[in-house]
Amino acid sequence: MKNFKRAGISLFLFIFLGSLSAFAASLESSSLKGKHVLVYTKNGKGFVHDNIPSAVASLQNLSKERKFTLDVSDDPAVFEEEKLKKYTLIVFPSTNNDVFDTDAQRLVFRRYIQAGGGFVGIHSVIGTERNWKWFKQLIGGTFAWHPRNQEFIVKAIRPEHPSLKGLPKLWKHKDECYFMKELYPGIQVIMVNDLTTLNPNEAEKIKSYSSPFSDLYPAVWYQKFDGGNMWLTTLGHDKENYDDPAFLQHILQGMEYVASLTRKLDYRKAYATTKDDEVRY
Repeated sequence: MKNFKRAGISLFLFIFLGSLSAFAASLESSSLKGKHVLVYTKNGKGFVHDNIPSAVASLQNLSKERKFTLDVSDDPAVFEEEKLKKYTLIVFPSTNNDVFDTDAQRLVFRRYIQAGGGFVGIHSVIGTERNWKWFKQLIGGTFAWHPRNQEFIVKAIRPEHPSLKGLPKLWKHKDECYFMKELYPGIQVIMVNDLTTLNPNEAEKIKSYSSPFSDLYPAVWYQKFDGGNMWLTTLGHDKENYDDPAFLQHILQGMEYVASLTRKLDYRKAYATTKDDEVRY
């Protein structure tokens, strides 16, 4: 019996120390380590999600763990070229409606992306800047409608993507299933909402808004667009999501993925002189 106990303790220590080693290695290999990240939280007129403080607090904790610098602002005056040059990526956590005060600020943001900047969008970011064509192309579309908040299945259709490492291939998750319009065809979808697992009470409305998709609808995607790299998840409505280790891993790995693609900004590649210049594909 004593030998059995000693073997059990040894196995526990082996697993525990192995986990610590893996965690330490992940910190050393982090694409975010030593980098600067801006979290921008301004909302325009209209609905404001109460999850934003929770998202910010969780990102601040992650920045300490991953040893990167996190700045948080809701002031659109931060969108000046010199101020943005230090940021590897910018995160919009559940922003909604118009978040810039001027077209000059929109142009600064666009030129940041063109210079090779990174962007991560969370949840209602798809309802942001609904009247700006370029921004809608960057994020992949714009908000149309969602059924009530409920539990449903999210599926990984590209489980090999680095931002999905360690996440369930079939993820039972409580959230809002967002539908979009003005979809941009350049996005690369890696996770989808399984519409067959939604409450059938709104089946006809779901069918209408999900068209031309059928049983599966985009939930998480990425793309390289107009010089920069973006990653977006439509998940993250509830404040409680930001206490969920799996969801935080989801966000962190999306940020890591974008950071891994972001090099030193090169403003020689930033060609826009107005927010609405045609994209040079």
